[in-house]
Formats: sequence, structure tokens, C-alpha cells
Amino acid sequence: MADQARKVITQGALNAIFNDPTTLQNQYPVPVCQCVQIKTLASSGEGTPERYRLVLSDVDNFVQSMLATQANHVVHEGKLKKGSIVRLKQYQANAVKGKRFNRILIILDLEVIESLGEMDKIGDPVALTVKEEPDTKTGPSTSAAHATIYPIEGLSPYAHKWTIKARVTQKSDIKTWHKQNSEGKLFSVNLLDESGEIKATGFNDQCDMLYDLFQEGAVYYISSPCRVQLAKKQFSTIPNDYELTFERDTVVEKAEDQQDVPQIRYNFTNIGDLQDIEKDTNVDLIGVLKEVADVTQIVSKTTQKPFDKRELTLVDESEFSIKLTIWGKAAISFDASPGSIIAFKGAKVSDFGGRSLSLLSSGTMALDPDISEAHKLKGWYDSEGRLQNFSTHSNMSGAGAAGGRNDPIKTIAQVREENLGMSDNPDYFSVKATIVYIKQENFAYPACLNDGCNKKVIDMGDGTWQCEKCNVSHPKPEYRFIMSLNVNDYTGQLWLSCFDDVGRLVMGQSGDQLMELKENDTAAMEKAFENANCTTYIFKLGRDDEISVKESTFRLSCRKDSFEDMQNRHRKEQKDLQSRVTQKKKGATKKTRKGINSELPINQTKRLAIQMISQQWGGHLELLALAKNYNVEICVLQDGAQQNIEGGGKDSEKIWLAYYRHGFGLGEHYNSLRKSP
Repeated sequence: MADQARKVITQGALNAIFNDPTTLQNQYPVPVCQCVQIKTLASSGEGTPERYRLVLSDVDNFVQSMLATQANHVVHEGKLKKGSIVRLKQYQANAVKGKRFNRILIILDLEVIESLGEMDKIGDPVALTVKEEPDTKTGPSTSAAHATIYPIEGLSPYAHKWTIKARVTQKSDIKTWHKQNSEGKLFSVNLLDESGEIKATGFNDQCDMLYDLFQEGAVYYISSPCRVQLAKKQFSTIPNDYELTFERDTVVEKAEDQQDVPQIRYNFTNIGDLQDIEKDTNVDLIGVLKEVADVTQIVSKTTQKPFDKRELTLVDESEFSIKLTIWGKAAISFDASPGSIIAFKGAKVSDFGGRSLSLLSSGTMALDPDISEAHKLKGWYDSEGRLQNFSTHSNMSGAGAAGGRNDPIKTIAQVREENLGMSDNPDYFSVKATIVYIKQENFAYPACLNDGCNKKVIDMGDGTWQCEKCNVSHPKPEYRFIMSLNVNDYTGQLWLSCFDDVGRLVMGQSGDQLMELKENDTAAMEKAFENANCTTYIFKLGRDDEISVKESTFRLSCRKDSFEDMQNRHRKEQKDLQSRVTQKKKGATKKTRKGINSELPINQTKRLAIQMISQQWGGHLELLALAKNYNVEICVLQDGAQQNIEGGGKDSEKIWLAYYRHGFGLGEHYNSLRKSP
């Protein structure tokens, strides 16, 4: 079989690919090589495809190769393996950046000759030596120069010489920036071909040279040099790991043939399915325009710049409606009439009002597009949809969430990593955390007694308190909570600010009552703060616009009713945890993979046996909170030494725990624990 494979392999093909293109076209139109090595590269991010590096041999030489993601299926299907014989149907030879004479072969399409199977390396190939190329910078000048077109999907930082043929699906306005040490301008275009999409950006001189050349909807040849770099996903809605930056010598030509490149590629989501789409996800959507609001203006809290916005109401066959916001020039110039069909690409999902959408600056909007989905939607609306009643996602969120929201629960580490609460748009989320410290200084302020005022009143020194807003005096104020809490979970700590409704629930009393203790019984006040510490809640959070970002402080946005719902939810979690306690010993116990080999009947030993993992209960503080919630004393056995965590009174039960590498659990030390005093 090896002799047969050797006869099939195109010896000398790799040298021709890199050093002798003329011979390549004449003698080796479809070269055959052996894959002598295959390696999986780490993914650049969640949701991005895997990349595979190959070493290909033609018996005489071997070269490093990269499999384009469009050809990944040969690996996923189990066809391409180490030792396989492959036919190279489409490929591109490129230089490795920073290594002038090193080359890599990008494989865009290949066929595995499965009948030959896999075998050991044939021959004794040596690394290919690539001839030095003359340092010329000549761009293509005619369509004949574009005989070999590189697919967008195959672009990567390994690509050196390439030309793509792509349609401009979106062109941004020119944007300027002014910093302490620099200023400049930029624009971007979204490019599309049959294989995929990519964003390209031009700065300063390239902005001046290319902005007027690019027209939305037109097709262009774009040739290197043009930098290929990792995409900044926060500024783009395009599903590509890479993006382009135009350079001084980048060549851009308008193509004569404008028809052989797709117009635009959509992946539509139904309005009714948006409830199941995560917040901040980018989606494509097509709908019937139901209502058009007037243009309004908002001012950015960070830059103080005004922004024009317009709200559109869209419906589709799912019998749901959604509000979508467009911005800037698009909002001002919008003139479509109700009943029009509009397709949106790159709209961001928000949980405001249940679910809503915002069209990003990198997104596109097409009025009455000539696509099958638009024709179908128009027919449905004209025949029956016009008279239907439509549901909204705010109706589906459930009564327990304030404002119709069902906010995600985040860890404190996620809050910091995702910069939640730091953007211009409001973020709403929840954190399950334990209160570890409450500032006792200035925990309440004297407030006006008038309904709906709540402004701070001033002590006039004559036994009265003056409200400047209402211009009235009161014999005494109402003390309202304004508290700073430090909370921890197993990933970190966070400062929170809370106000009167939440403060009453945390402290278990009113601000007036706690202030009276401060004046008359300091020990009782300190005991009240001690009781509030080390309690665990699910906090619903939102940004306080008046709080410094540097302090990473957040305001509790929950109302009293929603906070009680969270307390109920926490009680349910505690009940679920307690249900793990074995109520009765039945026969012999089986040793589990967690190391539990004994059970403790509560009615006999008055001790709780609870198995916990460190990911759920993150350390001493969480255990102390657990001890207080259950009115127990926790005894932790770690490395043979017993440590008591006080949580209950003299009649409290005990939780016996043994510490393991994987977390806390009652296990092999049961007998010694049982003998403990």
C-alpha cells in the first residue's frame, strides 16, 4: 500500500507551489500530499471554531500548513488523520509575518483519498527552502490579475499575499477621537463574500483615501498589504475571529462584475423567540413596521453628548411585538410607513421591558428587501396579521421580577469582568452574596415627613427640622436608611448601596428604631448590626448614576416586594439543601465517589450531615452564614485539627464536616468525628 501511495503523491509539488508557480500550473494542477502531522490549536474564544495545523509532505519536502475552518469537516467527520493521503483542491501559499523566508500553506479545500488509508511517513522529506522574493509592491491593475480570489473565511494573520472580492454591506460614518496625546478619525466597512463576512477599518490617511471610494452595496477587489488581526468583538456584530485594517499600500478596486457576490446574509430570529435569547446577544430580525415614534434626544451620562433616537414597533407571524431603537442619522432620516417590511442585521438584545432591541452602529437596516422572508411576511400581514392583537415580552416575564425583568444571577467576578453597571445603558442583574460588613457611620439620614418627598431636612437648633424643598418645618424627622454593605461570594467582594425599603429588610427594623438604639443603647445597636452580618441574600442590582465608577459601587434597584421574593427564593434554596440531610438510617450504606460512607439520623444524634462543594459554599464566611441560618455550630475538621464556627446558641445542633481537596463533605473521618466532644 505504501508503494501505491508513493506513486500517487506528487513529488516536487511543494517546491513548485512556493518557488515555481509556472511549473505548478502546468504540471501539478491538483497536487497530492501526505498529512504527516495534525494538531488542534486552542480556540480564540467561546463560540469560535477550532483551528488545525498540519504538516504536509510530498516525499521530497514538508511544509507547515493551516486548515481553513471551512475545511474543518474533514477532521470532524474522521476522514483526515495522521498518515492520510490528501488531494489539495484549493490552497494559498503565504509568508509567516515577521519571518521573511518562512511560508505556510493555507488549505481551503482538500479531499482525503480514503482508499489508501493511513500509513507511516513515506520517504525522508526535509524542510522546504523558499527562495527570496524581490521586494516589489505592485498592485493588481486589471481583472485578469484577480484570477485567484481568496475567500474571506480563509483570512488569518498567516495570510501574506491575497485578494478578496467582497460586497460592502455597511459603511459607517467618519468618527473622530481626541485624547490627551493623540487625535484622529476612522471609518469601517462590513465586507461579504460567499464564504463569510469581515469588518475592515481605515484610520486617518486611509480614511481620507478610501471613504468616498466605498459605496454600500457595491463589490470591490481588496488586495494586501492589509493587516489581519484579532477582532475586537465589543465593536462588531460580525461572527469572525479576525478583522482588517487598511494600510498605506492596500489596493482597492471596484469590480466590473457586481452580480456574483451575495447581497447580504441573514440569520433571522423570530420576535417570539427573543425571550429565550440572552441579553447582549446580537441577532438578525425581520418584521412588519407597526408603529413609528417621534425622534427624541438623550444625553450620554459619560460624554454629555446628545444622541438622537427613534423607537420602532415591529411584529411578525409569532404574534409578538418588539420595540427596536435606531440612533443618529438613521433615526432622523427614517421615513418608512407602517406596514413596511424591515430587515435588521446586528441588533442587540436588551432586557428592558422584558425584551427590546437596539440597532448598533455596525448593524444594518434594509427596507422592503427583495428576499423570500420579506415576501412571505408581507403576504401574511396583508391577509390576516393587520387585524391581530400582539403579545409583548413584558407580559411573559412573571410577576416576581420588578418591571417585568428576570435578571440573571452573576458572580462578583463576572460583575467585574463584564464591567456590569459601567456602560451608558442600564444593567440589571442579581448577585447571590453574603453580607460581611455594614458601615455603622451615617447609616440613616433625617428625611422630610411629607408624602413623596424624602429629602434631607436640616436641624434648625430650635427643636424643628426644615425641608428646603417643601419649605415646611417638622417637629421631628423620619430617619431613612442609606447604607453601605460589603458583600462576598466565593469569587470576590463588592460594595453595595441600599436605601430605605431594602435597609428595613436587612436590619429587621426601621431607621427610626435603629437611630433610637444608637442614642440610648449602643450595645443593642451593635447587636442589630451583628445580627444582620453574615446573612446571605440574592441582591437585585443596578447602577447608581451618582456613584463613582472607581469605587465599583452599585445601588440596589429592587423594590420591597421583589426583595421579599428573593428572600423566599433563598429560603427555598436552604430548604433544598437541608433536604439532603439523611432522616433515617436504612441498612448498610454504600460508599459514594464523594467519600460519604456513613449517615447520621437527626432524631438520634442531633447533628446535621450536609455535603457541600467549595463552588457553592466558598469558605469560612459562607459557613458562618450557614451556621446562623440553621442555628447550629459547625465543626470543620481540616488536616486533623478541629475548628469550630459559632452560629447558634447553647441548644444549637452541630454540623460535622471533613475538609477534602474537592470541598467539604462528611466522609472517612465519620468515626473520629462521632467521638469528638
